Amino acid sequence: MSNENPNPPIGLTELIEKVKEELLAAAITSSPNEETHIPLFSVDSVELELQVTVKKDAKGAVKVYVLEAGGGVSRDDLQKVKVTLSPLLTKEQLLGIYKNLYPRRWQEFLKTSVDSLTKGSNDPGI
Repeated sequence: MSNENPNPPIGLTELIEKVKEELLAAAITSSPNEETHIPLFSVDSVELELQVTVKKDAKGAVKVYVLEAGGGVSRDDLQKVKVTLSPLLTKEQLLGIYKNLYPRRWQEFLKTSVDSLTKGSNDPGI
């Protein structure tokens, strides 16, 4: 019988990397070469509020572990951490890159964006 935890705790760095992978997964699986793929939304930031425990290992290094729901830790051992992830490029930079990469699709992109933003509007002046 093994005493090893079947669900070892996840470190804060590992969790942040996994969240970034998940956010990028949609962009990677939806190829910009597809006729129907026009990005309409961008992520300004992602805010994670986590409950963590902080421990020192035998060498004195500090480790931060994210708790699972109902992790069975006393309230005294819990810390609340808020992490905000933001893109490195601004929306304007991303739009410029898209326009340069796909100049033929730029007008379609603008039309689709405007149509989506004004869908359902009763104002004929929009």
